[in-house]
Order: sequence, then structure tokens, then C-alpha cells
Amino acid sequence: MRLLAIESSTEYCSVAVSVGGDPVERVENAGQNHSERMFPMIAQVLAESGSSLQSLDAIAFGAGPGSFTGLRIACGVAQGLGFALGIPLVPVGTLEALAHAGNSRHVLTVLDARMGELYLAAFEMLPDGARTLIEPALHRPDQLPDLPAGTWQGLGSGFAAHADALGQRYAGLLSAVDAGAFPRASHVLSIGASILRAGGGVSAERAAPLYVRDKVALTSAERLARVR
Repeated sequence: MRLLAIESSTEYCSVAVSVGGDPVERVENAGQNHSERMFPMIAQVLAESGSSLQSLDAIAFGAGPGSFTGLRIACGVAQGLGFALGIPLVPVGTLEALAHAGNSRHVLTVLDARMGELYLAAFEMLPDGARTLIEPALHRPDQLPDLPAGTWQGLGSGFAAHADALGQRYAGLLSAVDAGAFPRASHVLSIGASILRAGGGVSAERAAPLYVRDKVALTSAERLARVR
């Protein structure tokens, strides 16, 4: 199976391709330049792996939640290539992909959602993949969900943006935190391959981002309410 994966839900842009062995991956801190960097990076990993677009069997992409612009870019690129090549797409949750960056059985993944909020999910990492314990959702720092008892590893930019709130809410449960961890295309690739082996995947026209949040900015009244 030849699978291409793309991920741009954070400031990092990454692409990876697998042709049966270890993935070939490129990762860049692209800032706001994901759209400019995506196709050159795809060309690089395909060339290094000895593959071509025409040889791909499917494309996996980080579907969200995350940056609205980044999610649209990943989905749009995947859809364009999927339509042109006539191959299926595999939307992969970014918080699940982030969980694969950890090294603990129980992983709490949190991304900074801006606007004083965060995206959060929790997973149990098993030999055959991740089991979702808390579904990906948008939360305010003062309204965080309960975690099951146990020892947890925290991953993601939310731990930098909301360190105090998360530390207080989950005191005694977090054994380690890596606020610099982010979803990578190699993680999307691994999850996407498992979904395909299980018979998953969608047509290009059915692929869509998972925004979770339905707005990208606060109104003036909402901004004032946040500081009172």
C-alpha cells in the first residue's frame, strides 16, 4: 500500500509517504505559509521514496480540530489530489494523531484553540491503536472534563497556553507533560493505514474537516465579557 499523509492543523506543516517500510517524512514550522510549502514537501517525500502521485493508493490528512486555515488547506489539497487520481481519502483526527507522539498508556492531548479556549481529548493507547476515552471537543479552561483515574501524559500546545488551569484541574494525574508535541504526518500515516486495512476511507467529495468550533473570532461584546 502506498499512502501519502498531510498534516497542517498547527503552525507545523508535515507530509509523509509510506511504501511498505519506514515512512519518509518532512516537517517544517511553516507559520502562515502552509499552502506555499505543502506541494514542494510532497514532491520531496515522493522523490525520496521513489514514488509518484500516480502510484498512490490513498491519501490521509489531519482533519481536525485545529487551525481553521490549516485544516482547510490539508483537506483541500487531499481532495484535489484525490479527485485527480481517483483514490480514496482518509480523514484522521488531529488529537488522536497527537496521542501517537506520546509514550504512555494514557494520553491527554490538548491544543491551544485561541480565544481563551482549548481542544482536548483523552486516549488509552493499545497495541492495535488508540481507544478514545474523552471525545475531541472545545473547552474553556474553567470547564475541563473529568479524567479517569490513572497516570496520564499530557501532550500539546494547550499545556503552554493554559498551563495553570490544566495543572490545577488534573493535579496528581499528570506524570509528564510535553507542551511542544504536535500532530505529525507520520502519525496520520499510521492511523490512516489502520483505517484503510479495516475497510475505511471516503471518496474525495465526502471528505471534510472536523472543525469542532463553529466560529473563528469573538464579537466585541464577547471579548469584553472575557476580561470582566
